[in-house]
Amino acid sequence: EVQLVESGGGLVQSGGSLRLSCAASGFSSDDYAIVWFRQAPTKDREGVREGVSCISTSHSATHYTDSVKGRFTISIDNAKNTVYLQMNSLNVEDTAVYYCAAGPFCTWSWGGMTYWGSGTLVTVSS
Repeated sequence: EVQLVESGGGLVQSGGSLRLSCAASGFSSDDYAIVWFRQAPTKDREGVREGVSCISTSHSATHYTDSVKGRFTISIDNAKNTVYLQMNSLNVEDTAVYYCAAGPFCTWSWGGMTYWGSGTLVTVSS
């Protein structure tokens, strides 16, 4: 059974840093992509699930959405089957539930993901 477990979320002040972890288990292949998505809380409806960063487990190619380039860094520890998202210079717009998801290749389309974690909340205060 494939499992993705996120951790590392919490409350941080604007300008601060957090490191999220995504521990993966149960994969039969070592060639897949891990994508970090985030979903900001809204009053009236669920926010759009936005792709933030992606890494390919086989060749470690990385991708970032424009709003986090230069601030976020994705990395992988293959020995631990864990993907990290180092988030620096956080601002209030980064407040969201962060999910890691796994699929056959990097994409910002959440429909292209096969497996999802349950998410970890990141709250950035001003």
